[in-house]
Amino acid sequence: QSKGITKQSNVKNHLGSKDAGEGSGVALKKQIGLVSACGIIVGNIIGSGIFVSPKGVLENASSVGMAIIVWVTTGIITAIGALCYAELGVTIPKSGGDYSYVKDIFGGLAGFLRLWIAVLVIYPTNQAVIALTFSNYILQPFFPSCFPPEGGLRLLAAGCLLLLTWVNCYSVRWATCVQDIFTAGKLLALGLIIIMGVVQICKGHYYWLEPAHAFETFRDYDVGLIALSFLQGSFAYGGWNFLNYVTEELVDPYRNLPCAIFISIPVVTFVYVFANVAYVTAMSPQELLASNAVAVTFGEKLLGVMSWIMPISVALSTFGGVNGSLFTSSRLFFAGAREGQLPCLLAMIHITRCTPIPALVFTLISTLLMLCTSDIYTLINYVGFINYLFYGVTVAGQIVLRIKQPDIYRPIKVSLLWPVIYLLFWAFLLVFSLYSEPVVCGIGLAIMMTGVPVYFLGVYWENKPQCFHIIIGKMTHLCQKLCLVVYPDMVKNPVPNPQKKDQNKEDDKSPQMNA
Repeated sequence: QSKGITKQSNVKNHLGSKDAGEGSGVALKKQIGLVSACGIIVGNIIGSGIFVSPKGVLENASSVGMAIIVWVTTGIITAIGALCYAELGVTIPKSGGDYSYVKDIFGGLAGFLRLWIAVLVIYPTNQAVIALTFSNYILQPFFPSCFPPEGGLRLLAAGCLLLLTWVNCYSVRWATCVQDIFTAGKLLALGLIIIMGVVQICKGHYYWLEPAHAFETFRDYDVGLIALSFLQGSFAYGGWNFLNYVTEELVDPYRNLPCAIFISIPVVTFVYVFANVAYVTAMSPQELLASNAVAVTFGEKLLGVMSWIMPISVALSTFGGVNGSLFTSSRLFFAGAREGQLPCLLAMIHITRCTPIPALVFTLISTLLMLCTSDIYTLINYVGFINYLFYGVTVAGQIVLRIKQPDIYRPIKVSLLWPVIYLLFWAFLLVFSLYSEPVVCGIGLAIMMTGVPVYFLGVYWENKPQCFHIIIGKMTHLCQKLCLVVYPDMVKNPVPNPQKKDQNKEDDKSPQMNA
């Protein structure tokens, strides 16, 4: 066991083949169909942002017309990025999304830094913020003249996280059903907003949509501000890559992964653009910029006594967003553990329910810890730049993989023009982000680089003292008994091996398989 317990074979030797799940047939099951796959993408992209504060895009775009152009363009760029991820997802069909792709293409350290920043900040803070938004909109009716108490917000957010973690631990099917139901709910709410916008246009309330007024600026156009507007729009589309985190649980991933992307991204783009069009039929740009909850203000203007529908819609949307984030982030941590870059316990699944309970509990604990801090939003600002940085690194990896391994099996093969377009747009945003917010971006990079010594001590250093392995093994064995989890039988879920080139024409017809 000179390499410790981080590799699958050594984990089994250390814990015992029976405990490790060898020959048990316990494995992640393919239970996510096309509808649930679309629910994961749409549900993770559409959170509270489109309901609460689309003003970030408008404020930096300087006019209504430019803001709508930003929403459309960002949707197109997101679709291009998703197209690139679709090729990567079926070429390297492993759960873990961009972490798995970066690790396989650029090596262990690059993959670990992606995992490190996600584990340390991105997912815990995002989930904490979404849960707090949910609790704020649930409690607001009980405190009409003041803000809800901070303690009450955090307790309700913690209750939301506990409930949804239990659902995800109990059944993958239950978790996907929750995602489907709440995604449908938020689409209905946004559909109501769009319909009311159409009614407003039919009544003649389209002053700010006429070209003469749509491009009427309330401040001078500035390239830097427009770049920030695109960055705000890109963050609003965040979550488009989450389906790649659960590739191994997709039914027929070669078909359903690209189909779900091709369906979901246009739907979200349509909803985002026309929801913003609807907003300006009822509010002037100045009113929209003055509102911290645009959909609520919109509902108060047009729905009258039924205006309560909007805050309830925001609450339901964020509840579904928490569920989707828990579901996908736990798979990222599961993939990191299986690759030997996180404790092996996180790569284990329940013996009958086949859910990654340790990874889900780990996600829950890290998020609850974030609820105890007061600097959640500051942390998100710091690492938002890094999160977007890795999108570009991943798409660049697609080009690198084409050059290094041109003959591996690719069920989907897109033109290299698309990743080049995406990288040009990505570089434009990152350059202006560094120019506009050098301190924030620098701190984000510093947080990411703290993962370098952790990688060399925890992952790269294989010949650790024997006492370390004994202690970790006993702790892992105890947690196995408490959670009733074993290491999944990877033979039961073979996946194509992207590292092997096709040997002949016959091999090119089907993916290489490994255990």
